[in-house]
Amino acid sequence: MSTFNFDEIIDRTNTNSLKYDFAAERGKPADVLPLWVADMDLKAPAKVLEALEKAVQHGIFGYSDTKQSYFDALQNWFASRFDWNIQPDWLVKTPGVVYAIAMAIRSLTNEGDSVIIQQPVYYPFHQMVVKNNRKLINSPLVYKGGSYQIDFHDFETKIVENNVKMFILCSPHNPVGRVWTKDELITLGDICLKHNVVVVSDEIHADFVYEGNRHLIFASLKPEYLQNTITCTAPSKTFNLAGLQVSNIFIANPDIRKKFQAEMNKSGYSELNTLGLIACQAAYEHGAEWLDELKKYLAGNLAFVRDFVKQRLPQIRLVEPQGTYLVWLDFTQLGLTEEQREHLIVTKAKLWLDSGVMFGKDGEGFERVNIACPRATLQKAFEQLERAVKDLKD
Repeated sequence: MSTFNFDEIIDRTNTNSLKYDFAAERGKPADVLPLWVADMDLKAPAKVLEALEKAVQHGIFGYSDTKQSYFDALQNWFASRFDWNIQPDWLVKTPGVVYAIAMAIRSLTNEGDSVIIQQPVYYPFHQMVVKNNRKLINSPLVYKGGSYQIDFHDFETKIVENNVKMFILCSPHNPVGRVWTKDELITLGDICLKHNVVVVSDEIHADFVYEGNRHLIFASLKPEYLQNTITCTAPSKTFNLAGLQVSNIFIANPDIRKKFQAEMNKSGYSELNTLGLIACQAAYEHGAEWLDELKKYLAGNLAFVRDFVKQRLPQIRLVEPQGTYLVWLDFTQLGLTEEQREHLIVTKAKLWLDSGVMFGKDGEGFERVNIACPRATLQKAFEQLERAVKDLKD
């Protein structure tokens, strides 16, 4: 029996929560049930809260940095969980993975250079490429037989035709939930090496992989990949610490790291959030048991969604996830336009989800749902969706 109460319903309203308190500002009815943005409706591990409370009681929040114990916590985590032995000089701390991706783009490519991504994919990839005046190249994932695959021929052809300089890899993949196999990652990696394409690997969801799958750190697969990759990690998804603004970026290649750090220096950013650093270290030192129990709970949430959709919402198809706590639902059989589906979900079902089109045109007809919440919340949401879909036929 779990010693952690993930069934606890915690009222997040009136906490300035982006997820719960900004529906009206974002054009949604005030009474929608939110299952959109990727943070959890679950408390962080108790040891993290204790470390933060101790720091708050001290009462001084001056400029801070990290000692050896911080790195040791990271090193132990990645060695024990992923068999990856990181080195101290690889580490660059940033306030977030999206910020790190922007720094990578700015430091390693020039305006007008091509950057390739695989849509449907986490929408800030697209935003950071375009907003930094680079050329966006999409090699879309192929949806076939209820699952997503990579079109390697298309990927390489577009790299060659567009003289691509950078590839932003999402691993595990958000939103489609793929955990890439070793063969898939090596094929991608070899293509990038062949054509001198640097890889930025967003592995923020690495800790959430379902039974029967294994996350492989891309940079660990070959020494050549290690020297050609910026690996982006953070405790934010794993331990629900997104608002504390800490990410750990690993760059083994000293030339790449120097350029990356120089671009950070230009941005004016240096010391990170004091409480974020404290929470990060405590999470990696003491959060393993909490995470292992959480993963079991999330597997139960996934089973609930799988059964509910199959038995009560057969018009909607679950794209079976191999990782992350985000599920990708195929609504195309309902035959609705984007506007009609939005009306169904927001107005009729009173839900706030992430429309698939925000992840690129290849996501049209899909919705992303965050299942990192108490089971009762998930049940309420899907019952509301069931009633709304039933009303379509009546």
